[in-house]
Amino acid sequence: MDLSQTTPAEVERKREQRAWYFYDWANSAFASTVLTLFLGPYLTAIARAAAGPDGLVHPFGLNIDPRAFWGYCVSLSVIGQVVVLPLVGALADYRRSKREFLGVFAYLGALATMAMFFVEGDRYLLGGGLFLLANISFGAANVIANSFLPELATPEERDAVSSRGWGFGYLGGGLLLLLNLLFFSNAEKLGFTESFAVRLSLASAGVWWAGFTLIPLARLKNRGTPQALPPGENIISVGFHQFLHTLKDLRHYPQTMLYLVGYLIYNDAIQTVIALAGQFGSDELKMPMSKLTMAILMVQFVAFLGATLFGYLASRIGAQRSILIALVAWALTLGYIYVAVTTHEEFFIMSFLVGLIMGGTQALSRSLFSLMIPAGKEAEYFSVYEISDKGTSWLGPLIFALALQTTGSYRTAILSLVVFFVIGFVLLFRVDVAKAAATARNN
Repeated sequence: MDLSQTTPAEVERKREQRAWYFYDWANSAFASTVLTLFLGPYLTAIARAAAGPDGLVHPFGLNIDPRAFWGYCVSLSVIGQVVVLPLVGALADYRRSKREFLGVFAYLGALATMAMFFVEGDRYLLGGGLFLLANISFGAANVIANSFLPELATPEERDAVSSRGWGFGYLGGGLLLLLNLLFFSNAEKLGFTESFAVRLSLASAGVWWAGFTLIPLARLKNRGTPQALPPGENIISVGFHQFLHTLKDLRHYPQTMLYLVGYLIYNDAIQTVIALAGQFGSDELKMPMSKLTMAILMVQFVAFLGATLFGYLASRIGAQRSILIALVAWALTLGYIYVAVTTHEEFFIMSFLVGLIMGGTQALSRSLFSLMIPAGKEAEYFSVYEISDKGTSWLGPLIFALALQTTGSYRTAILSLVVFFVIGFVLLFRVDVAKAAATARNN
């Protein structure tokens, strides 16, 4: 774009967009280094070290297979998000203080991530607790970050802007993962243990997250006038009442609600694959951490390519059709994992396929949803959306963990996720996007 031919408001909007991209760059370090790669296998190993003679761990008197502990942690963290995220979204819109909410939750999550450096020995409960805090904060901050999209981009720009944000995020997460891979691979030569290298890598994601969040906090702006608290109300009660109002308000947007249900279902499975891929490679295929890290690193850069390609595809055939194509590809990929992924080389092929469709599915889902929500209620609606965004799935990990504990087979557990993509495809196919957008504009 030639900035000399644009208005000052347009120039400022572009600057805000670039600053907004940096939050994807910042928080993707948590998604790639912590959620996707290091914490799942590491926490599983810590839980195994703490297991009793029966081979199980017993947190709070429960009998848990150490292999399933990570899946239960992911699921439990999202149960917490179901409570916290809607309140955060409602309050951010009510108080018109999105930037401040973004900062609070980003830094709370980053600090919890830095503290993972102290998870060692048999401290699996400490690791689980820090993950719960970090992932709840991660989801809450994403609610706010996503809600900026309708304010920063016109409807015509949103597919491209959302795709750039996701792509930029994958590059940021990939870059830190590359640095961690280099350190992990050379840790022994430098005199460090593998455990220390993993713990330092986990902590580095928190430092990265905190540092680069300064850029969007410096540039993004709050919009609108804060509302005063009603007499006799506090900030928690107002958030709760505002969330109940959002749920009632959804009845006026039936197509938006249909899309949201479909998204929550299919993206739940996507997040499960992302969160548990490292555990599958480490525990089922016995991949060394160095190879596993290289595969996950490849995913980050392939996902950037996927987000770019699907952004182009959306400009040709529309975001809805592009997502439907991606959902078919997801189902086929899970079938491939069940039937054929038995070697390290096949895991790399699987990782390439996942990366290619992952970036595009998530970027276009976000931009498509932004067209279907009423102005001034962005954070409220994105709080519901975020229940199944980055790292916030709950039913998928729960089904995966139960299937794994019941059958003892990772492949059966993975195959159980196909139904999520089938149901999501059917619901998304039925959504009338033009009607949903018109209803959101008129109400």
